[in-house]
Amino acid sequence: MTRILKLTLEYDGTAYGGWQRQINARSVQQELETVLRDMTKEPELKVTGAGRTDKGVHALGQVASCETQSTIPLYGFLRGLNTLLPADISVRSVEDAPEGFNARFDARGKRYRYRILNQPPRAALRDRYVWHIPAPRLDLARMQAAAEPLRGRHDFGAFRAADCERNTTERTLSRVDVQREGDEIVVEVEGDAFLKNMVRIIVGTLCEAGRGELDAAGVRDILEARDRTRAGMTAPAHGLYLVQVFY
Repeated sequence: MTRILKLTLEYDGTAYGGWQRQINARSVQQELETVLRDMTKEPELKVTGAGRTDKGVHALGQVASCETQSTIPLYGFLRGLNTLLPADISVRSVEDAPEGFNARFDARGKRYRYRILNQPPRAALRDRYVWHIPAPRLDLARMQAAAEPLRGRHDFGAFRAADCERNTTERTLSRVDVQREGDEIVVEVEGDAFLKNMVRIIVGTLCEAGRGELDAAGVRDILEARDRTRAGMTAPAHGLYLVQVFY
């Protein structure tokens, strides 16, 4: 009998070319499929991820699904996966999902987190997990004000990569929060769906506001213009985390 597994994963994306299986680089999907195929003895088993995180992006709550004929109990999958997967990938939970469940197409939204270390010295133990901006000290209030126009439903054509292949660019963001936590500035973005590099471009734009180069009115103008060249830089991948997928 076919069953569908829902897996929630955490991973350090540093060593991977992203989530999606590819020819010239290791991927998280490839590592997961390889172990699941070995465990189930199903060489054609395929895994679907809720989101295709880019090279270097991390995850605290990536969700994946797959079909299998295996009768291995859930705790057996959990224990086996965490024994056999590389140390930089862990499986937080394994569940039996309802018939027809698809981690990608059933997702109703995602939450991302971006971490910025805003101090002169870099932090060796966090170097792979934060964007280090040594100076100037970013103005938190200006960043918070600049985030306000991004909330709600808008055309985010200015906030996508040049090679983004999505047909429509309207998205709804229910949350764009900017807070200082110790020596870091943390940006939380939650929405129904995201364009390629959208969160990283949002962060790059908010940092322009933090440096005094942009204000809330300027962000509104960028949204209305739908011109990528007017938005900020694409923030580095290694500061970004997929935190949660909503169903």
